Amino acid sequence: MCTPTQQTDLQKAEETDKLVKKSQEAKALAHCPYSKFPVGAAVMTEDGQVFTGCNIENACFTVGICAERVAMHKAISEGCNKFKAIAISSDKKDQFITPCGACRQVMREFGTKWEVHLTKCDGTHKTMTVEELLPASFGPEDMAAK
Repeated sequence: MCTPTQQTDLQKAEETDKLVKKSQEAKALAHCPYSKFPVGAAVMTEDGQVFTGCNIENACFTVGICAERVAMHKAISEGCNKFKAIAISSDKKDQFITPCGACRQVMREFGTKWEVHLTKCDGTHKTMTVEELLPASFGPEDMAAK
């Protein structure tokens, strides 16, 4: 069972740095022979487990998958779907990497308040919530509404 814990600012910063580093490590495993745009992601569950993913392209472009969804699907397939944060890394130097629309919607499926750490290749990052990345979104509760 995933349970949140209280953290100090220092612990939170160390946790974020660890997550960013894991996403950078995952980026090195990307299979991106067509775009030449490697992306890595590391998602942390509420109980502190970390699952990584990288983008995986395919000659049939529509069957490729983004790093964020790989990491999340790994976590979900291992039984955890309560997320605390995700870090995303690329080789972008001048801009923070942001998730595509499909990844934002998959993140939204599992809540709006968890953190998304957008990084540059030097490891600097800014943090947004899923809700900030996908305002006025459609989610599971909308499926239950009549």
